[in-house]
Amino acid sequence: MKFTTIGQYLLVLMASSVIQITCSSLYGNETDRLSLLEFKKAISMDPQQALMSWNDSNYFCSWEGVSCRVKTPHRVISLNLTNRGLIGQISPTLGNLTFLKFLFLPANSFTGEIPQSLGNMHHLQTIYLSNNTLQGKIPNLANCSNLKVLWLNGNNLVGQIPADLPQRFQSLQLSINSLTGPIPVSVANITTLKRFSCLYNNIDGNIPDDFAKLPVLVYLHLGANKLAGQFPQAILNLSTLVELTLASNHLSGELPSNIGDSIPNLQKFQLGGNFFYGHIPNSLTNASKLNLIDISINSFTGVVPRSIGKLTKLSWLNLELNKFHAHSQKDLEFMNSLANCTELQMFSIYDNRFEGNVLNSFGNHSTQLQYIHMGLNQFSGLIPSGIANIPNLIALELGGNLFTNVIPDWLGGLKSLQTLSLFNNLFTGPIPPSLSNLSNLVELGLSTNQLDGYIPPSLGYLQVLEGFSISHNNINGRVPNEIFGIPTISLIWLSFNYLKGELPSEVGNAKQLMYLHLTSNKLSGDIPSTLGNCESLVDIKLDQNVFTGNIPITLGNLSSLRGLNLSHNNLSGTIPVSLGDLELLQQLDLSFNHLTGHVPTKGVFKNTTAIQIDGNQGLCGGIPELHLLACPVMPLNSTKHKHSVGLKVVIPLATTVSLAVTIVFALFFWREKQKRKSVSLLSFDSSFPKVSYHDLARATDGFSASNLIGRGRYGSVYKAQLFQGRNVVAVKVFSLETKGAQKSFIAECNALRNVRHRNLVPILTACSTIDSRGNDFKALVYKFMARGDLYELLYSTGDDENTSTANHITLAQRLSIIVDVADALEYLHHNNQGTIVHCDLKPSNILLDDNMTAHVGDFGLARLKFDSTASTSADSTSSIAIKGTIGYIAPECASGGGQVSTVADVYSFGIILLEIFLRKRPTDNMFKDGLDIAKYVEMNFPDRTLNIVDPELLDDKQLQEIPVTMKEKCIECLVSVLNTGLCCVKISPNERMGMQEVGARLPVTSPEGPQYNIIFQIKRMQERDAVLAVLSDAMEQNIFNKDSQGVLILFNYEMMQDARKNVVYTSNFVLTFTVPSSLPQRIRQKVSAHLDEEEEEEAMGGLGKEPGRHTLPAPSSSNTWTLATNGRGRRRHGVDHGRKAIGKITVDTKKNKTLVSIYRYDD
Repeated sequence: MKFTTIGQYLLVLMASSVIQITCSSLYGNETDRLSLLEFKKAISMDPQQALMSWNDSNYFCSWEGVSCRVKTPHRVISLNLTNRGLIGQISPTLGNLTFLKFLFLPANSFTGEIPQSLGNMHHLQTIYLSNNTLQGKIPNLANCSNLKVLWLNGNNLVGQIPADLPQRFQSLQLSINSLTGPIPVSVANITTLKRFSCLYNNIDGNIPDDFAKLPVLVYLHLGANKLAGQFPQAILNLSTLVELTLASNHLSGELPSNIGDSIPNLQKFQLGGNFFYGHIPNSLTNASKLNLIDISINSFTGVVPRSIGKLTKLSWLNLELNKFHAHSQKDLEFMNSLANCTELQMFSIYDNRFEGNVLNSFGNHSTQLQYIHMGLNQFSGLIPSGIANIPNLIALELGGNLFTNVIPDWLGGLKSLQTLSLFNNLFTGPIPPSLSNLSNLVELGLSTNQLDGYIPPSLGYLQVLEGFSISHNNINGRVPNEIFGIPTISLIWLSFNYLKGELPSEVGNAKQLMYLHLTSNKLSGDIPSTLGNCESLVDIKLDQNVFTGNIPITLGNLSSLRGLNLSHNNLSGTIPVSLGDLELLQQLDLSFNHLTGHVPTKGVFKNTTAIQIDGNQGLCGGIPELHLLACPVMPLNSTKHKHSVGLKVVIPLATTVSLAVTIVFALFFWREKQKRKSVSLLSFDSSFPKVSYHDLARATDGFSASNLIGRGRYGSVYKAQLFQGRNVVAVKVFSLETKGAQKSFIAECNALRNVRHRNLVPILTACSTIDSRGNDFKALVYKFMARGDLYELLYSTGDDENTSTANHITLAQRLSIIVDVADALEYLHHNNQGTIVHCDLKPSNILLDDNMTAHVGDFGLARLKFDSTASTSADSTSSIAIKGTIGYIAPECASGGGQVSTVADVYSFGIILLEIFLRKRPTDNMFKDGLDIAKYVEMNFPDRTLNIVDPELLDDKQLQEIPVTMKEKCIECLVSVLNTGLCCVKISPNERMGMQEVGARLPVTSPEGPQYNIIFQIKRMQERDAVLAVLSDAMEQNIFNKDSQGVLILFNYEMMQDARKNVVYTSNFVLTFTVPSSLPQRIRQKVSAHLDEEEEEEAMGGLGKEPGRHTLPAPSSSNTWTLATNGRGRRRHGVDHGRKAIGKITVDTKKNKTLVSIYRYDD
């Protein structure tokens, strides 16, 4: 009985143990299962039905994505639901999976915060939550003592990187979030760390010096943040480093000279988009394992080392947007050394300072080379034929150089080519038909060259072409209908050519077409109604052609249209009401056609700043702000209409006689007016805007005295707000009752209608009509010059008549003015439109703009000749009357019986030169008894030069502060300039030099310091017809400052009233440059528009309608200059460089060189 009791006891004990074990097991089972079910409940959408198996019918360890541990059954150790499209939040109950080691939930759409409960999971080794939309801060994971891998990239996380991190980390990936603050120093204590990636955040501060303690770090990715300081010296201790990405930060300084020796295992080296400068260290090429180098968008200088060819594993070399140079063929040897880099795929030296001929051997690289970017440099000669040997080439970008000759036929053999960019070069000849063989071509850019011939119809074979640009060339013939059959074509830019004929109706087949630009051609006929089938069109420019007929109603179908320009054509009929239904239409220009009828009032027509309808005399109605006449309305059922029936019988009988008499007198009056009308005005081309008497009267408040800014020999000048208030202009109204005024008007029209130069007062338009009283009215509209004229600058004494203090004018400003005037005269005497003799050059005819740039004006006495080769005494015309102003007239012209010649202008110029530096009028009371200003200077020259020049020049504070040697140079400069003036005022015309020699003798640089050196190098290198303005990045060297007059805004080139002005803001100054939208053909060949609107909007703040890259080729001399604007932000290797290059100018003289780069920074 006792035994039985003991046995029963043992049985009970064993049973109790079994029950306890079973319950324990079941408890663990339920905890993990229930936690997973709670996780499922937090999922709102499961499009791939990844959680379908998560139900009671299946053992939870067999659910999809769930793995359990073998040693401890029923405990989840891994949850993997990678890329299953799950939408919802991550349930905090995951923290109950206490045995979980691996959590894989990347590439889903999880929202909300990362559960704090994950920080209590001691067994966790790996967390992958990348590429979701998680928010909030990174939870505290310090207690996850076994955590080795944490990938949270591609979310919306905020806050700082936690200071307390697990000490066993091997890989920490936090890229593409919104993290802020500095990198915690504690990261450097994780000695097991192999990867630290924090790209695309807002991390600031410096890279901690303690990073040198990371002995096994292999990948360091910190690009696209706000890190500052020098190149981190700590990195030089990371001998195990394989990838280094610091691109798009605010790092600066020079690279360490031993960088390549210190990081021998480096394979990827990315520093693009920073502020580094200096040379590429020679040691960099000792890192023989390098396969990617990207140091673009910095300020590196010097020559690219030839030893770069030692990097035989190199596949990607990006040096673009720096200041590397090559002044000789030896400096280009690095390009040939790349032949050793047999794995090279991408090569970019875009936008640097390379020049010279590229050897034909360039291109003997591996068959792997796919991308060549060499644009915006000064390469010349022929395209290297070695490129023909690169079978896998995808992109060839050579735009913005000085390549010449014809476009080679062998380009058609590059079968893999997708991008061919040759814009802004000096190519001549036709478009090679062989380009039609490039069946993979997506972009073809040939704008701004000197191409001629026709557009090959065979280009229609390019069935994947998206962009086709040949603007600003000499292309003629018809627009081939074949190009509209390309199914992918989205951009067609053919503006500023000589295309003629009709726009093919096949344009309606281009369903993907977004941009159609045909400005300034000779296209005629009706605008095809099929254009309305191009539903993707965003911008249409058909202006400055000779289209006729009505505006197609079908244009109202273009629901994506944002811009429509049909101005300066011969269109007639009414404005389609359907244009008012286009909700996205922002700019509509229908000006200067023959449109009639009612102006719609809906949509874009509600905004007077968005529409232009000037120059259509028959329009009426519209919104009141347009100030148009009301349209006549007479309903048929109105009482007025019924009464009018009877009146129709009486009125004709009563008025027939008087009407006949009126017609006779009107015809006589009209014929007399036509006889007196100036024919010169008719020869102004359509690019000159048309204005009426009423426009000018309204703009000057009825020619009120408050707007009067001056009176001259033949009329008065008024300040006006013209062109809907967009421009402040000067209106010169001729007093036709004054003898000679009519001839003066004609003379100015003839002189100025075909000439363009930055130092001539730009004529915006002319008006020859009748005023409100029926009298003849003639006026010229000029650009307004805010600083007045040179006479006022020299002798103005302010408001107090008792003071004698005139305006302060520095030596540099005087030199600048005289150089400007010399350039203007040289252009007038030697331009290809015929020699123009000014005949009345004097200080009051030299006007100054905001930037102290001088402009020669008032051509009322000008004589136009067509013998452009005449230069001295042979270049003359007889004249009976005295032409000019006393004191400035050449001796041979003073009697009225001499010759009007270019050398007479030279004499006037010489007098003005002496006057500027002496600040004495040639009619001063001291000049009498045979003594004039020329003899006065000659008597004291050169020994007593300092005794006769304006004392203010010697008291100039800036001059006093410069070293003695520099002051001596200033005196030498004065002597040299005055000597040039004396050579211009010789009594005998045959002894005077021509303006070309004058220009050559004037100083290229000012002696007052480096800032003026830069100014005058640029100024003297200007091309004769046009030049655009830039500032120097010498700002970095504190050469420029905000107080420098005439420095911060330089050389505005403004030609037409409809010129567009782009303003680029940087941290230190404002750069203003102007690009005209209407240019004569000779300039069209030199100014390009090559960025699409989206790129320009990003780079230039959306200022201006036209694209914004502009490059001017070099003049024919040995000197070269280039201007470019580039708004492209390149994204490569996963790093989007936030800094955009805006402009540069290269001025290469025989002895020195200046290159300017302007950037905009997007923080």
